[in-house]
Amino acid sequence: MEENKVEKVINIIKDMDIKDKLRFGICLTTSDWANILFNKSEMYEKFDTMLKEVDEEYRTTIINFAKYKIVMFTMAKIMETETTEQNKVALFLFNSIKLILLIAEKRTE
Repeated sequence: MEENKVEKVINIIKDMDIKDKLRFGICLTTSDWANILFNKSEMYEKFDTMLKEVDEEYRTTIINFAKYKIVMFTMAKIMETETTEQNKVALFLFNSIKLILLIAEKRTE
């Protein structure tokens, strides 16, 4: 039996580091192919700001996201899914990034 598409994409996201999660979030919120119901521009701004804080390359140069194969592969996988499945993945991504940031804040206190 084939594993659920959403679970496959979520497992890929779980294995990403924070920079790739943020890159994926930026790609997801700027894509016309992703039918997520969240406020894309607001989420893009948050991901953009966060990625600038943790990735000097993103902050200082124009980035070609195509060089990040895991991000592009995950985008391709999410484009194969239905709108409800895309929103489940987006919600997981948003919550996992929020959790990582909360943990990081606790460590700095």
